[in-house]
Amino acid sequence: MSEFLPQTNETKLGDDELTPRQIVSKLDEHIIGQKNAKKAVAIALRNRTRRRKLDPELREEIYPKNIIMIGPTGVGKTEIARRLSKLCGAPFLKVESTKFTEVGYVGRDVESIIRDLAMVSLNLVKQEFRKEVEAKAKERAEEALLDILLPFPAKTSIADPHPPSIGFSTNEAEEEREKRFSETRETMRKKLKAGKLNEQIIEIDIPQAGPQGLPMLQVFGAGNMEDLDNHIQNVLGDLMPKKQKKRKLPIPEALKVLEEAEAEKLLDPDKLQREAQKRVEEMGIVFLDEIDKIASREGRAGADVSREGVQRDLLPIVEGATVNTKIGPIVTDHILFIAAGAFHMSKPSDLIPELQGRFPIRVELEKLSMEDFEKILTAPRSSLVKQYQALLETDGIKIEFAPDGIKEIAKMAYDMNEKHENIGARRLNTIMERLLEDLSFEGPDLPENQRSLTIDQKAVESKLKGIVEDKDLSRYIL
Repeated sequence: MSEFLPQTNETKLGDDELTPRQIVSKLDEHIIGQKNAKKAVAIALRNRTRRRKLDPELREEIYPKNIIMIGPTGVGKTEIARRLSKLCGAPFLKVESTKFTEVGYVGRDVESIIRDLAMVSLNLVKQEFRKEVEAKAKERAEEALLDILLPFPAKTSIADPHPPSIGFSTNEAEEEREKRFSETRETMRKKLKAGKLNEQIIEIDIPQAGPQGLPMLQVFGAGNMEDLDNHIQNVLGDLMPKKQKKRKLPIPEALKVLEEAEAEKLLDPDKLQREAQKRVEEMGIVFLDEIDKIASREGRAGADVSREGVQRDLLPIVEGATVNTKIGPIVTDHILFIAAGAFHMSKPSDLIPELQGRFPIRVELEKLSMEDFEKILTAPRSSLVKQYQALLETDGIKIEFAPDGIKEIAKMAYDMNEKHENIGARRLNTIMERLLEDLSFEGPDLPENQRSLTIDQKAVESKLKGIVEDKDLSRYIL
């Protein structure tokens, strides 16, 4: 297992044991078709595992082979990258290329991608490490709660207005008091665990997320002011002591708050940051969506000037640079970049040559067929049919989809994509929502004998055929 992962998570991540064929098989559970794209990302993931097993000297010389996915919207580009990151427990960030501007323009600069990825990695590592201290945090939270419910008694002093009983020395009286206190505390602990104190409200101190009384800083000028402003606030926040806020909460809620606070105390911030830094540098995945929108087309002026600037700013990040983040400097040499775009109005060769060279693998995703739509409706582990069945079942409504009904839904979605804008599998969401709209609205009020139904071809046609055939109506509704 990777040296960069906590030992407790070896069985969970297990990416070292997955062959490319097994990775594709895992992706097949959620994504229909697109074998070429799955094959490309599976090889990229396996190459990371292979690289980590090499000698350090050679390991540093091997860089990831970045990928460009080309295909219309709704065919699975983003989902492939997202499922891949979950499969290996890697820090993953999806960004829209159009949100970024070159230096000198108002907007986000490309280095904020790495800063955001670093925070994703930190949160991921923190969740994993927190599981290791979860049991201890619960014990400490329970003790802290008992301290609030039953504070330790102060020791008897010489000036104590209630001296110990006649016949007892001061030490004996102290021991007696401590014994009675321990017995009372154990009784309270049993009541707490049995839930007999759940209705009680107590007041606890909650650490504030940020320091109070700090002036709001606004920095004006060129570049990315949003990130600079946040950075200054973070620096000042680390220098100022955190204040406590008192809140009254029921005991179950108070216990959760105290568990969170105790878990934070048990975590080593330096260890977390080092782990997060290694994780993002060795396993980070950045998904650059809509990259075709920043591709400059020959002969165009105006806004395209800044588009080429964004590409030039992206270039050092993709080829390897050092970016200062909250968890320390991040070297981007071995971060995997997966870019995607429909390339309707442009083509990959419209990107600047230097950036093209940094994305050597190009995969064209196929347009979804009617058979693909049928599989999308039923085959994935959380398919649309299963989702709607589960949602309506919460209201006691049981629906079944007949094979001819599913085929008709797939046919309508395919035809709508052919006649109008091709939005891929997202068209199924539109069709399903329109099909089940009345049932979703009226379902909770239906009598018991009408809460079970089968949706077949006739039911689909009676609900949607008129809309599909009316070109003007279908353009607006479906």
